[in-house]
Amino acid sequence: MNPLFIYLTSNLKTIFNMKRILLFTVLAFAGTYSFAQAQIGNGDMESWTTNDEPDNWNSFLTASGTWTSFAGNQCDMSSDVRPGSTGNSSCKIFSNSVFGTVANGNVTLGQIVMGSTIATSPSNHNKTIAGNQDFSQALIDKPDSIVYWVKYTPNGGNDNARMKATLHTDYNYRDPEDIASAAEVVATAVDNYPSTQGAWERHAIAFNYTGPATDNAYILVTFTTNEIGGEGSDDDIVLIDDVELIYNSGANAINENANDGINVSMSNSTNQVYFNSVIDLEGTYKIFNSLGQTVQAGTVSSSVDFNTVSGVYFVHLDVNNKVYTFEILKN
Repeated sequence: MNPLFIYLTSNLKTIFNMKRILLFTVLAFAGTYSFAQAQIGNGDMESWTTNDEPDNWNSFLTASGTWTSFAGNQCDMSSDVRPGSTGNSSCKIFSNSVFGTVANGNVTLGQIVMGSTIATSPSNHNKTIAGNQDFSQALIDKPDSIVYWVKYTPNGGNDNARMKATLHTDYNYRDPEDIASAAEVVATAVDNYPSTQGAWERHAIAFNYTGPATDNAYILVTFTTNEIGGEGSDDDIVLIDDVELIYNSGANAINENANDGINVSMSNSTNQVYFNSVIDLEGTYKIFNSLGQTVQAGTVSSSVDFNTVSGVYFVHLDVNNKVYTFEILKN
């Protein structure tokens, strides 16, 4: 019998049980190759080797650190999918109270590190392990934004859940950042969002390419049930579905806001933020600084006063049952 056949047969189970999902499919027929702009593996949350952790993503079940023995299952496959989905599953993360401290639900493309019983300690973080496919997501392309669907149900209170995506160099980047990690950042997209009131919301968050690094090798994406470690309540729940990177240039570009005809602009001469749209906008806005802090909020109108310190800001629109994020520069 052919030795290659024996080898492939004996390893077939291993091949089909691999957790990591290849991002690129290379077709080589008659010397012709086809490449597409990269996406996050299993962004649609449809592939689950077990029901406790989506393939290509990691939860407390695969954490490292001193306190991993106390980690519980805070991630499940859910059949609650976003409206219009052609899939059958989403990812559910939820908080859990351990010895009186709330452990936020957490799922990431990297690895969770549990180094302290103090929730806000720098010893607790998520990180990319460069070169380890189980705990990293390679990405050399430069997307304009990240889009995803979420349903956030806090168990009382008015706290925000959080998504953070960071493009970074070939480095073991960690979130929250230390000084060394901050120097390896190419771009970030941050979304601190309130309860979705029992409904699914589509969020589109722009990447802020302010560096200081320029050449990304990886992307680290993290979803948590609270924007602050240890905050929130037991059994806060976030459902996540259809995570996608948007590219506004190139052969396979998708213009994220073209179909909706919405645009947000900043006039530094009048200190006004203008909301322009081909359709009527009904809803609210929030303006965040580069640290993810809310600096202004209100009801959407044709324009609003925005007279504050210079810097890059992100305008978060919750209008017409959709959520959009735009970047503006205040001089």
